[in-house]
Amino acid sequence: MSIESILSQIDAEIARLTQVRKLLASSGSSSLTTKATKTKAAPAKAHKRILSADARKRIADAQKRRWAAQKARTKKD
Repeated sequence: MSIESILSQIDAEIARLTQVRKLLASSGSSSLTTKATKTKAAPAKAHKRILSADARKRIADAQKRRWAAQKARTKKD
């Protein structure tokens, strides 16, 4: 495809979109947008994750191991 043909296709698409925009603007699209904004639902609340006691202990133990490893590396240097 040549550049001229690509540019002519782009110009045709722009002209088509401009016509569609004019039609939508003249048909009272503002009423459509106000309906859409009025019907928006409130955002859902995030559910708090609940961990079991065993899971909390495993996470705490793993973190303590990471801290100990970091502490050992700083002592080594």
